[in-house]
Parts: sequence; C-alpha cells; structure tokens
Amino acid sequence: MESLSGRKKVLEQKPMNFWERMYLPAIFRGMAITFMHMFKKKETIYYPEKEREFSENWRGMHSLKRDEQGRERCTACGLCALSCPAEAITMIAAEREKGEEHLYREEKYAAVYEINMLRCIFCGLCEEACPKEAIYLDGPIVPADYLRKDFIYGKDKLVEQPITELEALKAAQD
Repeated sequence: MESLSGRKKVLEQKPMNFWERMYLPAIFRGMAITFMHMFKKKETIYYPEKEREFSENWRGMHSLKRDEQGRERCTACGLCALSCPAEAITMIAAEREKGEEHLYREEKYAAVYEINMLRCIFCGLCEEACPKEAIYLDGPIVPADYLRKDFIYGKDKLVEQPITELEALKAAQD
C-alpha cells in the first residue's frame, strides 16, 4: 500500500551489538542524568517563611480602588462583568442617596460587587475594560480555603481601605 502523498520513507535499522542488547549504556546514561539532578540547586520555595518574586505583569487578587478623596471609583457600568469570559463577576447597581457624596464618585454605584475566585481565570480583561480604572489585579495570592462560599469575594474584601490623613501626610513626606 502506498502513502497518500506519494512519498515513501524507508527506515533502516542496524542490528544491535551485545552491549546495546544488554541496555547497560542506556541505564548508565539514565543514572548519570539522575545523579546530576540530585546535586543541583533545589527550586523549592518555602512559602509562608519566604515569598517568591513575581514579574511585573503578574496578576494577583482583585482590588477595587478609591480616588484621591477616598470615594469608590466603580460606577457599576458592568463592563468588567461583560468582558469576563468566565462570568465570575456579578454586580447590582444602586443610586447614590443625598449625603453619600463622600462615599461614591458618581450618581450610580455598585451596591453589590462579587467575584467568584473559583471561576476567575485571572485574564485581566476586567481591568482593561474598566473605563474608570476602578479594578486592578494587583493584590496578593488568593488564599486557600476549604469552603466554596469563602471564595466569593464581596466589596468587604475587594475595596481598598481609605487613606487616613495621617497616612497621606506620611506618603507626601516620603
């Protein structure tokens, strides 16, 4: 039977000598590779005591940012939820009430903002889609847990803490 391409490749195998039939050279080569790896520097990082270095474009846990006055930047436009391929982001918008101008930037804000970290693939599309630069993937590693419900992060875990006046003065002095 001829191949479809019309090309035929003939393989020639030379007979094995005595040592090749014993497989001793192959065993010794394998053992040499094993011993070389035994004495190399180990790549293990003992995590709680020592943290590894991350690259500049590393994506960590999500964080919702605040503006200079300490107000939430998110306007609940929903672009981050629409751009998320894993559908990990859910939000409910609400209207700002009188007296809440110091809490929220715009008339509309996210009353409920949740990210399911088990579904999130850390692609960064939510960060790119946000027109107000409200969400960033600049947080730490998402900690391990035992219950699925503990991986649904709400605004209590995502919104960064407001900067106090004392911290602002320290940052300005540095």
